[in-house]
Amino acid sequence: MRVPNVLCCSGHDPTGGAGIQADIEAVAAQGAHALTLVTALTAQDTRNVQRVDATPPESLAQQGELLLADCAIAAIKIGLLGAPAQLPVLVALIRQSQRPVVLDPILRAGGGAELVGSEFAVQMRQQLFPLCTVLTPNAAEARRWSGEHDLDAAGQALLADGAQHVLITGGDEPGEVSRNRWYRKGAPVRVFECARLPGHFHGAGCTLAAALAARLALGESMEAALIAAQAYVHETLRQARPIGGGRWLPRRLLPGSAL
Repeated sequence: MRVPNVLCCSGHDPTGGAGIQADIEAVAAQGAHALTLVTALTAQDTRNVQRVDATPPESLAQQGELLLADCAIAAIKIGLLGAPAQLPVLVALIRQSQRPVVLDPILRAGGGAELVGSEFAVQMRQQLFPLCTVLTPNAAEARRWSGEHDLDAAGQALLADGAQHVLITGGDEPGEVSRNRWYRKGAPVRVFECARLPGHFHGAGCTLAAALAARLALGESMEAALIAAQAYVHETLRQARPIGGGRWLPRRLLPGSAL
């Protein structure tokens, strides 16, 4: 049986905690294969991002065209983008592939560095959100993208932008219980709860979005994919390890995983 391919479009994180390495590991752990488009090179550590250098759009476009011509793509995962000029390239890839798209709409690094300017954010929202199957912002990102403080209002506002599903994660919210909220048109919000794990983590959002894309690529329903991806991420965080002086990294290649 052929292993499904997930096209992962993300930046490179030299620590391996987030970005394209997180995508590759998370996708492999689900039993799928990651095709990769590196949207940016970053200078960062486990604390914060210092620099982002975007991949030229013409290079990104050529890589994407070659992959689409040669490989069957079952899903697309999009993370950090390097520049607004990359947006038309990704829009074309999405429309050509006609596959589920999971977008982790990153605005800033976990350490606080701003990664997407206001005009870039407007263009991303206008061009990418309507093409997305699932948006996976954390609570802070959902509030900033939507302009709504209440998370239910934020979820509905993001649905109105055109995404079919929105999963707002609550890992960075206060409280002993972490709550992720699933929004979809014509259905009540569904809340997934789990005990909050101690510590701070680097790359949890990338891991979730990539795992979710892989589960969809494997043919699972949205509900089954969400449940499986969240359970996987919780376990990777439970087994997280320090590799530097900042946030801990998820252990994505768990014993017994598909890799």
